[in-house]
Amino acid sequence: MKEGRVVKGVHFVDIRDAGDPEENASFYQEEGADELAMLDISATLESRKTRLQWVRKVSAVVDIPLTVGGGIGSLEDIEMVLEAGADKVSMNSAAVKNPSLVRQAAQKFGSDKITVAIDGRRNRAMASGFEVVVAGGTKPVGKDGAAWARECEELGAGVILPTSMDGDGTQAGFDIPFTKVISEGVKVPVVASGGAGKLEDFYDAVVKAGATILLAASVFHFRILTIRAVKEFLRARGLEVKL
Repeated sequence: MKEGRVVKGVHFVDIRDAGDPEENASFYQEEGADELAMLDISATLESRKTRLQWVRKVSAVVDIPLTVGGGIGSLEDIEMVLEAGADKVSMNSAAVKNPSLVRQAAQKFGSDKITVAIDGRRNRAMASGFEVVVAGGTKPVGKDGAAWARECEELGAGVILPTSMDGDGTQAGFDIPFTKVISEGVKVPVVASGGAGKLEDFYDAVVKAGATILLAASVFHFRILTIRAVKEFLRARGLEVKL
């Protein structure tokens, strides 16, 4: 989300408009999406909170779970976003800045409500080969991606959402090495995010990278693939999905 519209970039930049949030949300629910994720990509950069009116409008038109992220930096922020209609929150920059927030949030709201998003980029100096970046991908923080995922799980995060800066928006496939190094180190569900372009990419994210949740934007926003087509493809190859 940016300025009230659904948007999509490549490598976190080159932002394109992708339509109205309420229309898209309704469309995806009808198409069979299991969940929606709404990320306010400018909130942290603009040093502001998530725009609650966006959450209220989208949550009002769907019944499926809604995860909201962007600009969430305190227990109060989480409470307001949940009260506005979100089912879960996603934290990134705030968790890196103040890891104890993850623990406090999990204790207060339950681990199932707390997702930690980990944006990463390749860096050979890191043990896993991936470094955490924050503030919309603009600031590397010197943390190893896999080590940070393990720490977040220990703090109480219920889901880890790694997004590869290298893959974001490219439609060249999920970043299998990044997703795999995260999923191999934690027991909580891991979301494959960033780079889906064709049906096989979704299958590979599960089988090769160990993801249990599949997130995509460009291929759905620009109507390259349908959610039903993805689900039917995965089911035909023996994966358990809800149609």
